[in-house]
Amino acid sequence: MRFDVITLFPELVEQIVSCGVVQRAHRAGLFQLQSWNPRDYSRDVHRTVDDRPYGGGPGMLMLYQPLLDALNAAMQGRPRAAVKVIYLSPQGRLLQQDAVNCFTQEKNDLVLIAGRYEGIDERFIEAHVDEE
Repeated sequence: MRFDVITLFPELVEQIVSCGVVQRAHRAGLFQLQSWNPRDYSRDVHRTVDDRPYGGGPGMLMLYQPLLDALNAAMQGRPRAAVKVIYLSPQGRLLQQDAVNCFTQEKNDLVLIAGRYEGIDERFIEAHVDEE
């Protein structure tokens, strides 16, 4: 199984496989882990990945274009049907063991999107996210 994590903090993800049971499972080849930073796919000189919500309100939203380009890079070489895209957000359903069991039985690779801000562009969620 392969996990791709789209995050502004890839170093946090990479630390997951540095110790303990997870490290042993990773070394044994039971799963692959790759992190993707949307900043690497920003098209402006400042590597901008966020902006204020279009309708106003608090916080910042992650922009559509850097997320889409990071997602395309993560999915390169794999058919869309073989990958499940999950946006990790407080509004989503609670991650419990039964959901994890379903993910492993489906045998799909997972792309996890970690927002870290007020959220991400709703158009991206509607167009590309399978589950929240």
